Formats: sequence, C-alpha cells, structure tokens
Amino acid sequence: MSFWQRYQTPVLLTVVGGAIDTIGFITLFGFFTAHVTGNLVMAGSGLVKGEDGLWIKLAALPLFILTVMVTKVFIDKSKKQHLILSHLFLAEAVFLTAFMVVGLYFQPFIDAGDITVAITGGLGLIALAIRNTASKTVIKHMSPTVLMTGNTTQLGINLTDYLVNRSAKNANDLGHSSALVLSFLIGALVGALLYIKLSFWAVGVFVLPVLYLSFKARDKAFLEHIA
Repeated sequence: MSFWQRYQTPVLLTVVGGAIDTIGFITLFGFFTAHVTGNLVMAGSGLVKGEDGLWIKLAALPLFILTVMVTKVFIDKSKKQHLILSHLFLAEAVFLTAFMVVGLYFQPFIDAGDITVAITGGLGLIALAIRNTASKTVIKHMSPTVLMTGNTTQLGINLTDYLVNRSAKNANDLGHSSALVLSFLIGALVGALLYIKLSFWAVGVFVLPVLYLSFKARDKAFLEHIA
C-alpha cells in the first residue's frame, strides 16, 4: 500500500484544517475557526489589553458545542449509516463555501467587534466543528486532523520510540505522526500565501479536497480502507 493510499484522508483534512484556521486568524482579528479553545485565550488577552471583539471569541465556545450536539444527533438519527461520513464532509464543504462567500461580501473587516466578523468566523467554526465531531465519532480511530497539540506530542513520543528501537512499527508510527504535523504546517503556510494572493477566494481551494473526500466516502471500499 502506497503512502498516499494510506494517508490521503488525514493528510488532506489536516491541510484544510491548517489553512482555514490560518485564514480565519489572519483576517478576523485572531479568531480561531478550528482551535476553539484558542479563542478563550484570545478573549483573556483581549480583556487585559482592552481590545474589541471579546464577545465574539467567547461566543465561539457555545456555538461550537451547539454544532457538535446537532451533528451528533444527525449521526445518531441517520437512517443511512453508510453515507454518514460522506454527508458530514459535504456539510463541512457547504459551510466552508458559506465562510468564503460571506467573507468576500463583508471584507474588508475593520472592527474586531463587528457582527460581520462574528457571522463570518461563525460559519468557518461550524464547518470545522462538524469535522471535529466526525473525528470523535465516525472516524474516531483516525488521529485528529485539526487540533495539533496531541499530534505534536505523539510525534515526540514516536520519535523517541524510533530512536530507541528502529523497528518497522516504530518507523510507521513516526511516519504517521510526522505526516499529520507537517500537513498542518503546509496547510497553514499555503493558506496564508493564497490569502495574500486571492483574499477569501483562497478558501475555495480548500473546499475542493473536502468535496473529493465526500465523494470518495460514498464508496464502500474506501470506507473499509480508512477504517
């Protein structure tokens, strides 16, 4: 099995996660669409510094939780269990597209506390909250593709294990964790560069891999492979 066959799903999802989180952070005054707890840190920082937009960052947490709850109910109630992952990826792509369209309409953003920032950031957050829910339920066997702290910790553990014992298993584990951390970094860098060139149109580039995975997830063989 080739590297791409084994890792295409987590790599693509991680690249998208890194890119969208970076684009949102750059343009929406430090708002995280993926790293939702980061918004609480930014809110605390903003409170101390007297910055605007505190309410938006605080509102991110209940919006994230509400999205997770709605998504979980959808997963539990769905009558087509074999299509759940495809539908979740499609929903993510729809909200990412809305994130792009609304961002294009409202830009340039000039006030961190404006409702336009809340609406735009909220749409991006909903998209990645759906992804996070899928990661904890439908594809819970897969390493997280948005939050990198755990994956970076795992990379350190795998690197230590490999240096102590250079077995095939340890090499495989190291390759897996390395691929995820590197993919997020690539997504963040490419997302930033594309945003400079394309503005919010850059989001559209990262909708395409999610649509691709939504299509692939309709195939039984693909589902068996990622499982």
